[in-house]
Amino acid sequence: MKTKISRLAFLCLILAVVFGIAFAGNDITEFPSCKHCGMNREMFSKTRMLIDYEDGSQSAFCSLHCASLDLALHIDKPVKHLQVADHVSGLLISAYDAVWVIGSDIKGVMTKRSKVAVSGREDALKIQKEYGGEITDFERAVRAAYEDMYDDTRMIREKRQMKKQKHMQHGS
Repeated sequence: MKTKISRLAFLCLILAVVFGIAFAGNDITEFPSCKHCGMNREMFSKTRMLIDYEDGSQSAFCSLHCASLDLALHIDKPVKHLQVADHVSGLLISAYDAVWVIGSDIKGVMTKRSKVAVSGREDALKIQKEYGGEITDFERAVRAAYEDMYDDTRMIREKRQMKKQKHMQHGS
């Protein structure tokens, strides 16, 4: 009898783990659009970010640009976890532990100077070999996001204004 209960408990544990992995943390379903710019996070799944604050709140973004905005706006709100998509696998990894490539020829999201993260140095070297860029850590990547903020915001405003004018011309 004890063996049957142990086997049943073990089977339940395995099922819970499998279903937990399948359903837990699907951040794109839970947060389909970026909190700040409204962009579709599934479309930009390889640059998306997720911040878990110590107060239990979460915020989801399309890019380091938008996540950096949130970090600046909530300067007194301690961060529990900060995750970024691995550019190769698309899975969320620790932004602090990621290896970042900035300034490559990979198209940037909400920025002229791209900033992508990968889980290991080997993948970063592959990206650098194919697309160029500088391999760095999270601190340097987020610093680059803040350095680029003025030019990036200006670029975004201009693109949105042109899109609006084009829509008004064709819609009238």
